[in-house]
Amino acid sequence: MPARIRLEDRECPLSRAAGIVGEWWTVLLLHDAFDGYTRFDQFQANLGISTSMLTARLKTLVADGLLERRPYQTSPARYEYVLTDLGRSLRPVLVALAAWGNSRLDAEQRSMVLVDAQTGEETDPIMVDRTTGRRVDGEDFVFTAGPAASEAFRDRYRDTTPVRSRSATVHKPPERPC
Repeated sequence: MPARIRLEDRECPLSRAAGIVGEWWTVLLLHDAFDGYTRFDQFQANLGISTSMLTARLKTLVADGLLERRPYQTSPARYEYVLTDLGRSLRPVLVALAAWGNSRLDAEQRSMVLVDAQTGEETDPIMVDRTTGRRVDGEDFVFTAGPAASEAFRDRYRDTTPVRSRSATVHKPPERPC
């Protein structure tokens, strides 16, 4: 039997990201963490998740570097789970997912909306290029092979615009494309 391919080992960044946050409990746990939940019992009460599933998901989030496990009580030992910088960097992804989900609903059907904390005004989040400020969700932005792409990835994107990277970081490519 062939070895199981782990999503996070694949070359495609979408596959790697899905391997980390693709499990729906993960997204819900991260959402709760952004809302200030840190303790096991808070997550469990809010999500109604089983103890074993919650333990497994929190362990994975800690191992993946999205949450940090910190003691808050010594006798008996109790821990809280706090977002790391890497975990906090996923907030725009959750905002985008929530906005996409809300875009499928009429305004009166939305159970949660994103608002400006100062004004209370509902927002309409979009994704833009940091340098130009241009929206990146249109057809004038395309994926292409990056500097570390394998030959298979270069073949996949042969007909797209070559990359002119803003980053000098070079990564060794894994063996499998998307």
